[in-house]
Amino acid sequence: MSDRTELSTFLKSRRARLRPEDVGLRDHGGARRVAGLRREELAGLAGVSIAHYTRLEQGKGDSVSDEVLNAVGTALRLDRDELAYLHRIARPPAPCAAAPSQVPPGLRYLLESFVMTPALVVGRHTQIVGWNRLAVAVFGDFPALPEERRTLSHLLFTEPYLRELHRAGWERAAREHVAHLRVLLGRYHGDQGLAAHLRHLRELSADFARMWAEHPVAQVRSRTYELHHPVVGALTLHGELVKLPDEPSCYGLDLFAAEPGSTSEQALRQLGNL
Repeated sequence: MSDRTELSTFLKSRRARLRPEDVGLRDHGGARRVAGLRREELAGLAGVSIAHYTRLEQGKGDSVSDEVLNAVGTALRLDRDELAYLHRIARPPAPCAAAPSQVPPGLRYLLESFVMTPALVVGRHTQIVGWNRLAVAVFGDFPALPEERRTLSHLLFTEPYLRELHRAGWERAAREHVAHLRVLLGRYHGDQGLAAHLRHLRELSADFARMWAEHPVAQVRSRTYELHHPVVGALTLHGELVKLPDEPSCYGLDLFAAEPGSTSEQALRQLGNL
């Protein structure tokens, strides 16, 4: 998908989710030819000309000011993550060098020091570039996968083990992952490796293609997973993604912890002793 197409489809998806009554406009009845607000209604709310907004929705955002983008974002009721994404995809991509796929020694030592915390180092394409022993015990033998399939995306959308691990919580976890991928698409705007990863997933998984078409955008932050482990049973883990801005090969450190004194902490200790 081209940059222009992504900007266009994102704006249309956000306009389609608003109804006139949501933004204080009167709906005069009759069938509406488009879902959600009309372009002229959105332009009026944003305080820009219909021609100006139409150009933006056609993917021509190069010369649009930050003030106009903020006004359009306010009219579309974008949240913080969505507005940041709009600003990034409306601009020409900056040069984006390919990132090496190795973990610096210091970070590797840190991973190995987490004896009660499953820990992963993930790259900008969600590739898993580092892990500790407990992460493998919880999330399966992903180190045995071919390197090109050793990504969080592939685990969630192509590995039956991960779907069974999440069970009823799989849909939510998958949607959160897709929304985070769009944050990465904005942050690494112009990264050909990430673009190729997304194209591959849309072809590989109907579930991924369906969720991607909905244009979710949300930064991964704190989350809780109710897992069903084949060895220790029910396992509640609290995840935190710590960004690593100074490491070009690594986007973040993904850590998972159990509540102290809980049965899930006992289960992690059991897995660590296996």
